[in-house]
Amino acid sequence: MSRKKVMSEELKYELAKDLGFYDTVQKEGWGGIRAKDAGNMVKRAIELAEKAAARNPD
Repeated sequence: MSRKKVMSEELKYELAKDLGFYDTVQKEGWGGIRAKDAGNMVKRAIELAEKAAARNPD
């Protein structure tokens, strides 16, 4: 069973930079971040998607 990617790698790295744990990702990979950081990353991605949807209603 394959898993569909929801966030691009570019977006994930941009969010990691914005949220302050990019260095951890660079040193340890995505498995090195805290669960709280992962949750904050998802929360921020949802906020961005909601703003984009509000600007572009279809």
